[in-house]
Amino acid sequence: MRVLVVHAHPVETSFNRALYAATVETLKAGGHEVDGMNLYDEGFDAVMSREERLNYHDVPGNLTTLTKPYVDRVRAADAIVFVHPVWNYGYPAILKGFFDRIFLPGVSFVLVGGDGPDKGKLIPRMKNIKKVAFVTTYGGDRFRTMLMGDPPRRLARRWAWATFGTPLPPKYLALYDMNNQTEAGLTGFIEKVKRALATF
Repeated sequence: MRVLVVHAHPVETSFNRALYAATVETLKAGGHEVDGMNLYDEGFDAVMSREERLNYHDVPGNLTTLTKPYVDRVRAADAIVFVHPVWNYGYPAILKGFFDRIFLPGVSFVLVGGDGPDKGKLIPRMKNIKKVAFVTTYGGDRFRTMLMGDPPRRLARRWAWATFGTPLPPKYLALYDMNNQTEAGLTGFIEKVKRALATF
């Protein structure tokens, strides 16, 4: 498979970057063709412009010279893996901006118009994606995160499943309370990710 790996962490020496490297390495070892998309290194602009918002529903005019190359990479993939930290119980701004600017009408969904009974219904368009996984780290522990509703997990298991329409829900590989992990705990999580993606 051709796997797009989307990474969202600005620090090259971070544990999250090590997870990204392990993800890419494991997928390549499994025979997959990997397209590594490091959003920070590529200088991805997370901010949707006024023009982009005004043209949001104008298909295919909503694709710009800045967004089309990313859309093309998503469309060329058979599977997608997101590697990111959880900050303030949500996605990093650059990853949220990626979803907002790239997952457009005509790209990730079609909005039914007209006057029929299905008016306003969203029809998923990313049928090329057969598998999805999230590899993520949390500063908060699992209990505290659960009290907050764990939005990133819920979005991955519900929104992403509906968006991509894959047969199975996305894999969700999460390390909670990472700031209090021992070296063995961090290493163990990397090994867990490798095992999970070895059969991706």
